[in-house]
Amino acid sequence: MKFHEIKLPYTIHCAIPATLLAACLVILAVVIILPNDRLPLLPPPVVSDVDDNVSGNLSCNIFKGEWVPDDPGATPRYTTETCPVIHGHYDCTRYGRPDLEFLRWRWRPDRCELPRLDAARFLRAARGRSMAFVGDSLARNQMHSLVCLLARAETPSPWTNAATASQQQHASFSYRFERHGFTVASFWSPFLVRAVETDTEGVGMWSLHLDEPDDAGWAACAGEFDYVVISGGSWFFRPSMFHEHGGRLVGCNGCLAPNVTDLTLRYSLRKAFRTALRAAATAGDGERRRRRDRTVVVRTLSPSHYENGRWDGDGDCARTRPLRRGGWEMNAVEKEMYAIQAEEFAAAARRETEKGEGVRMLLLDATEAMAMRPDAHPSRYRLWQPDRFNVSRDCLHWCLPGAMDACNDMLLHMLLH
Repeated sequence: MKFHEIKLPYTIHCAIPATLLAACLVILAVVIILPNDRLPLLPPPVVSDVDDNVSGNLSCNIFKGEWVPDDPGATPRYTTETCPVIHGHYDCTRYGRPDLEFLRWRWRPDRCELPRLDAARFLRAARGRSMAFVGDSLARNQMHSLVCLLARAETPSPWTNAATASQQQHASFSYRFERHGFTVASFWSPFLVRAVETDTEGVGMWSLHLDEPDDAGWAACAGEFDYVVISGGSWFFRPSMFHEHGGRLVGCNGCLAPNVTDLTLRYSLRKAFRTALRAAATAGDGERRRRRDRTVVVRTLSPSHYENGRWDGDGDCARTRPLRRGGWEMNAVEKEMYAIQAEEFAAAARRETEKGEGVRMLLLDATEAMAMRPDAHPSRYRLWQPDRFNVSRDCLHWCLPGAMDACNDMLLHMLLH
């Protein structure tokens, strides 16, 4: 089985819904004959504050629960052989992880069961639609997980339309499920807003334009997608200068520059999420129907699990079992980052509600579930490229298959319900 990673297409085509037919048999016939017609996927837009834990299931909060042993005899949901798109950074079994215990757990909410993603059902429902993952390498981690899960129903194939020169330059990638007309794309945008690296040889300083969406990357294409999944966090720790209001310097994070106020990463994270959510919600305003059909999802941060040392030193993640609820205490900065993401989501959701015809906003609040999985990181069992990622043990990203698959179970449950 061969998969193709390809450049993002210039446009994502929308299919026109079929005329409603009276008889169910006739409807079935139309679906078969007209494969580009969409099946119902989403209910009317419903937006709630973050305190409601928007999960797409009003009777059960799918984000509160625990990891329980999987059914006896359960096999991995996919392997390197069935899904060769798995990046070497996440391919723990290929790179020698001796135990497979991390694969033998499933996420169970407190008051219900979270069904595992039904690839065939979702692809039927998502016919003619498209999904973009925007953020850093963890966004790509989640995108690869989704592609592998869906590949059980259809092998992705190359998109045939040529990408624009701009899209080629920014190296966004896409997987196309041709038979269902469904496209999944990832956009590399670790700060979500316009960012320029200004010191490549010293401390790696960045200039962040916090009130300008990344129009040279994902923001220019957001209007073409039905679903936009936004995440981010770890890159905001990097030293950076903050610009707003036409490029005016307003502060920094860790810059140690005279006469520049250190506003910390809390300021940049909040402003960047605010700008990104506004851009995702308003992209393609001229195509009002397209905009009403869009869903914007925020996936909250997943904490790293370095123990017995720092990430750039001797820290490692050597546990072999999930923790119980409360077994991992996030540090103070991670807690603040999580709160900022949740607050900015709630504010964006309220804005869209007030518009009356705003986009649908959903919060994929996976932080607590992922905090319980220090056993599910690659550690040293991954492709090591010291020229690009000079960390000997990776306790930030997630092995595939593994815990990240549960995030996509949550995501697609929210979209389908």
